[in-house]
Amino acid sequence: MTVKWGLIGASTIARQFVINAIRAQPNSEITAVMSSSPERAAAYAKENGIALAVSTLDALLGSDVDAVYISTTNELHLEQALAAIRAGKHVLCEKPLALTSADAHTMVAAAKAAGLVLGTNHHLRNAGSHRAMREAIAGGRIGKPIAARVFHSVYLPENLQGWRITRPEAGGGVVLDITVHDADTLRFVLGDDPLEVSAFTQAAGMASGGLEDGAMCIWRFKSGVIAQSHEGFTTKFAGTGFEVHGSEGSLIAKDVMTQRPIGSVLLRTAKGEEELSFDREDLYVRALRQFHAAIAGEGQPSATGEDGVWSLTSAEAALQSAKSGKSVAIDPKLRGAG
Repeated sequence: MTVKWGLIGASTIARQFVINAIRAQPNSEITAVMSSSPERAAAYAKENGIALAVSTLDALLGSDVDAVYISTTNELHLEQALAAIRAGKHVLCEKPLALTSADAHTMVAAAKAAGLVLGTNHHLRNAGSHRAMREAIAGGRIGKPIAARVFHSVYLPENLQGWRITRPEAGGGVVLDITVHDADTLRFVLGDDPLEVSAFTQAAGMASGGLEDGAMCIWRFKSGVIAQSHEGFTTKFAGTGFEVHGSEGSLIAKDVMTQRPIGSVLLRTAKGEEELSFDREDLYVRALRQFHAAIAGEGQPSATGEDGVWSLTSAEAALQSAKSGKSVAIDPKLRGAG
């Protein structure tokens, strides 16, 4: 069966990564794109070789699409995903799934009731580097994990700044944009759930309207692991990285918090240093392959809807902590849901 995709949002991320990833799958095609601007929809469809351009959700969902990829601004995700589910479409949604974890729960429940696949596009789970780290930890190669550090402060390019740094009502700010990824990546690599977070946020000169453009978080996990994550929009020369330190060794990864299959992972133990090899497959191609398999009844998306609820709940707790100046528990109703 050919899976026909509709794009909800004529976005940069779809153009740069997701369109190619969909087209890389056998029996898969993009048949429609929607933008609220008819002119943008038409130009985008022409530029990317998509047959149908529409400017309303009803028109897209009324076409012959089987699945939708949602990459609109964050405040629109809930309504668009629920409409797609009501129309019987599988949904791959950008993170965060919604503006609140309660709304994200609603999306997960709706998809489950309809027997449809809901995936969260947490691309970093698909990186060979992160899967190599997860396997090394699960295989006991660093002993008992003790602590982790994530360096994910970057410089937000001008073409992506817009609503992310000016519109609180659209779900802007670095926490809903990057901390949400780091919470998911820590959870995935450690194979562990966060229970509590303490966070500071800052406005270092890029964001306005009360939004934050930097954050530093301390996480406590179920196993006792403590982790630190630094997220930012304002650091031009920082570089990214991910370290996990255990009783018998350390994993030190560089340049891995990225959309591209690059970077390195070093395992350091009493035996010395070993660079781990890992596949360099395109992260989005792998994500789409997993999603297509889930549609066919084989396994789950790389990141499920439940995973999206976890990461959003974690990010919400970080924002609450930054506001209150206190450590915040991560919603216990979710424990074990992932």
